[in-house]
Amino acid sequence: MDEACDHIAKADPAVEPSGPGCVECLAGGGHWMHLRRCLTCGHVGCCDDSPNRHASAHAHESGHAVIQSYEPGEDWVYCYADDLLTELPEFEDSASHPPGWSPGPPRNWRERAA
Repeated sequence: MDEACDHIAKADPAVEPSGPGCVECLAGGGHWMHLRRCLTCGHVGCCDDSPNRHASAHAHESGHAVIQSYEPGEDWVYCYADDLLTELPEFEDSASHPPGWSPGPPRNWRERAA
């Protein structure tokens, strides 16, 4: 692990996810591209390619610096505070949303992004 980032060293790979999808999008009828799980509290939010960017908003509002992909087969970890992306053995086979469950982006997402 990069010695410059002590946030990842404090992350919990076993933290319980808040649910199968983005908490805020599910509550408000939103859509997402990809999901991220906070490794401090388990909040599941949508990525920065999603219309609402709830994972980044959660990190900035809560001060929880470390997220992990919540996509099946992806084990990478990212620290917002140190702008560090890494993969570590202790995070392999971590939780992800149920395969085939994600509603994904709205059909007109490209129009909305313009």
